Amino acid sequence: MFKFTRNEVRDLIIAFFVISLCFAIVNAGRDVGAIIAILPIVMVGVGLGFILHELGHKFVSMKYGYWAEFKLWPQGLLFALITSFFGFVFAAPGAVYTYANYMTDEINGKISIAGPIVNIVLALIFLGVAAAIYPSAFHSSTSALIFIVCAIGYSINSFLAVFNLLPIGNLDGSKVLSWNFGIWIITFAIAGIMTLLSMTMGVENIVRLIIGF
Repeated sequence: MFKFTRNEVRDLIIAFFVISLCFAIVNAGRDVGAIIAILPIVMVGVGLGFILHELGHKFVSMKYGYWAEFKLWPQGLLFALITSFFGFVFAAPGAVYTYANYMTDEINGKISIAGPIVNIVLALIFLGVAAAIYPSAFHSSTSALIFIVCAIGYSINSFLAVFNLLPIGNLDGSKVLSWNFGIWIITFAIAGIMTLLSMTMGVENIVRLIIGF
């Protein structure tokens, strides 16, 4: 059964808010007014991306019969906040801990890759909605707002996927690489290309290319 502890819910809420704030700072600079204005928009992309990423790990862990729980890493959260003032976010607010006496590299890899795959899928969903809503965004303020939300959602989820797939330290990429190099390189390449396109072309130009606008 998919259960949450009270401490887990508290940690998820804290991490969700602080990470959202970090990405708002990156996108708005040090302008407090701009940060407050963009924060609700960023929360949609970051909220879905962060929460569902962690729930992806938790769901797969519990599918294999293990108990899994998200725990906050205060030092990582503070570091993410500090780095955001320098124009990037080192997002390591915490992790889902899977409690098991023994776990194969395959199961550990599948649990680990679940989070980045969630982010890739979410990014593509955001991009699809952005493409569908783009023509009407020129005539409707509601459509324009939805497009902005989706553009940020695509960029953030692409970044979260490629960041977590880095094969360093305790990130997901290290565990996926230990399990299957082929699967790691494919998912890392997909996430990397999506992030690169977001940073170089911009979401609006990606959408224009897709719909031939």
